[in-house]
Amino acid sequence: MLYFAYGSNLNHFQMKRRCKDSIYLKKINLKDFRLTFRSRYRAADIEPKKNSIVQGGLFKISKSDEKKLDLYEDYPTLYTKHYFYYYGKKVMTYMMVDKSPFMFPTERYLNIVKKGYKDCDINKNYLKKGLLEF
Repeated sequence: MLYFAYGSNLNHFQMKRRCKDSIYLKKINLKDFRLTFRSRYRAADIEPKKNSIVQGGLFKISKSDEKKLDLYEDYPTLYTKHYFYYYGKKVMTYMMVDKSPFMFPTERYLNIVKKGYKDCDINKNYLKKGLLEF
């Protein structure tokens, strides 16, 4: 299965620890969505926004990896699954259920995400935009 990461799971070390079978494929764009941070966890989330892009990492994961991710992402309580197609292939990602107001992430969490951006060679401007409250 294909999985789109846009927050702390971009961090290759963390992703491998969570999902031992995961294979990073490449960075891709999710169109008409924007990155934000919210909830009491101050974690990354995406939400629809016309003419906006979320850059993230495309991973190949196993069924057991998906089950582990479901636990980590507190699915279906905190996050729900969102599916989209990338060049005809179905891709799964997570979106927060409760669209609470923007909350700036903790420094620790933000550093994990920043390392993930580096691991996936994603332009940090996408992260900077997500850290601005609209």
